Amino acid sequence: MKILQIIMASCLLVISMNSFADVFSDIKQQAEGGDALAQAKMGAMYQLGRNGVDKDAQESASWMLKSASQGMVEAQVFVAALYDRGLGVRQDYNKATEWYEKAAKQKHGTALAILGRNEVAKGGIAFNYKSMRLRASKQIPVEYSKRFLRQK
Repeated sequence: MKILQIIMASCLLVISMNSFADVFSDIKQQAEGGDALAQAKMGAMYQLGRNGVDKDAQESASWMLKSASQGMVEAQVFVAALYDRGLGVRQDYNKATEWYEKAAKQKHGTALAILGRNEVAKGGIAFNYKSMRLRASKQIPVEYSKRFLRQK
């Protein structure tokens, strides 16, 4: 009985590994074809180390830049966070701000808040945008990666 369980578990593992490879292959093909969401998903997989992909900050940044350059607003915020922290790219606050600006032009709430343009905060209590930007840049790559991978 124990041997049967081991065989079944091994078979399930092989099947799941093949499905990860298939998922990665399908997404990569779409990304190479210019699909912005697929490019963001590639970036997310490399950011998190998912679907049989090793973590690779530079590869993640490369794919995310492709998506952001096509106007995908969440990818623009992601790229801004990468530049803020120097993850897979050379740290550059000016480039980070440029990417946040691009997202803010599309009315992205997080980008607006990071740039100090959040209407809710105006006239309210004193708010430290620099501190918020630092916290956000630490959370955005992981949280946005999870969002991209859930999208269909």
